[in-house]
Amino acid sequence: MPDILSQNEVDALLAAVDEGDLEAVGGGEPTPQAQEVAVYDFKRPERVSTDQIRSMEMLHEVLARKLGASLSAYLRTIVDVKMASVEQLTYQEFIMSLPNPTCFNLMTCEPLENQMVLEINPSIVFPIIDKLLGGGSAEVHIPERDMTIIEQRLISRILEMILEYLRETWSTILDIDFKITATESNPQLMQIVPPNEVVILVCFELRMGECSGMLNLCIPFPVIEPVMSKFSTIGTWFSYRKAGAEDESFTQMQEGVERAELRAVGYIAQTSITLRECLNLKPGDILTTEKDARGPLLLTVNGKPKFLGRPGVCKGRKAMRIVGRAAIDEEI
Repeated sequence: MPDILSQNEVDALLAAVDEGDLEAVGGGEPTPQAQEVAVYDFKRPERVSTDQIRSMEMLHEVLARKLGASLSAYLRTIVDVKMASVEQLTYQEFIMSLPNPTCFNLMTCEPLENQMVLEINPSIVFPIIDKLLGGGSAEVHIPERDMTIIEQRLISRILEMILEYLRETWSTILDIDFKITATESNPQLMQIVPPNEVVILVCFELRMGECSGMLNLCIPFPVIEPVMSKFSTIGTWFSYRKAGAEDESFTQMQEGVERAELRAVGYIAQTSITLRECLNLKPGDILTTEKDARGPLLLTVNGKPKFLGRPGVCKGRKAMRIVGRAAIDEEI
């Protein structure tokens, strides 16, 4: 018999099944197999995996800690910076979520192409400016206006600090030269990518006293797409850094501390006199003290007793030879 049935044979088989003379294979109608169905929104395509999002969170948590410490030292007040979230959405959704006016900055990121966005809410920008100008009030009025030229110059110092830590943080992925090329107050005027383009939004929360606001880093997916594969291995890099870079960090910290300048003062003795005696002092007068003339002198470092020594001369300059350590409560 041939392997292929003729048309008459196919019609005869179908007629036999319909009349019940021939049972279908499986004893009835086939049941569809259960399949997992995933909801997919074509307006918001998921182009970044969960692991890559988690890696970006780990990367920018380091940036948040360093930025918080630097801002606290620069503004001379406690500034708490926390990594709030990392999410992917469309550029239009990002723009619509921003206040207007705001501090909206475009950044180039060579060698990557196109641009990123660094935005700081007015609710924290104006308190920072107020602090830089000497303000100390807990409640700061947030004006609904564009920043003046002077205010832009002041906040540019904060932006340069943020860019410096961005370069340092992203150096584990790629050496990127972040530079601000334009500043705008109305985010609607800055369309760097199509409205439906996917972007990665990294959100930081800045809190200074009673004032708080968001710092947003918007990264269009076409910009970061060439290096997205490197985010899959960043977790391994963090584990290695924790295990292997402890000694290196300690050495760097020690070298930085060793260059710090300290004020050292050597005290001969101390005594008390009246104001009249002080006014009547003249060359040749002798002041008596309870200090033993043969005993060592006290050397303080930044106002705290540190060493005992003896005075002398070294290469024509006054000097003190250290002979031992001073007690914490050592008196002059």
